[in-house]
Amino acid sequence: MKLGEKLRYLREVEGNLRGMDRAMTQQELVKAIRSELKASGASMSQSYLSQIESGARPHLTNTTRQLLAKFFKVHPGYLVDDPEGYHAELLSDARALEDKLDLWLVSGAERFRRDVQLRQALLALARHKDTRKCLLLLEAVMETPGLVDRLLEVLRPGDAARGEGARRRGSGERSGGNGRARRENGQ
Repeated sequence: MKLGEKLRYLREVEGNLRGMDRAMTQQELVKAIRSELKASGASMSQSYLSQIESGARPHLTNTTRQLLAKFFKVHPGYLVDDPEGYHAELLSDARALEDKLDLWLVSGAERFRRDVQLRQALLALARHKDTRKCLLLLEAVMETPGLVDRLLEVLRPGDAARGEGARRRGSGERSGGNGRARRENGQ
């Protein structure tokens, strides 16, 4: 992974951790560094950050590396380009795919953290030892007519009842307008 990609990733994570539900912009990052690390007296410009992320400036000064490492709470050694073909550990292709899938699910859980049930489901899926198999099973369940509703009735009766009410309300809205107005007109 290139240094610019790492910085974009760190801005994404930081934005989500701060409840923005998106990546911090470069300008937001520069302002946050100034306000949160003002005791150190160091700062950086948005244009310098842009040059680093675009690859126009391939190397950081030691001061900037230390500043970013302190702000993002990462080791300064992380803020360099990885050598071509580098992996943090030896992984098979299948394990690498599984890890990427798990990271994607954890990222999704952070994006949907306000929906507690969905967040828990995504994290449970990411923690499972064979996430890929779980998703393929989910696809098969969804393709079998009526199976999703039947499984919800058996495994989570409360969720099934709430889901049915939401589907009824949602279908009324999609079918062309206000359900109350139709009832008042005798429709």
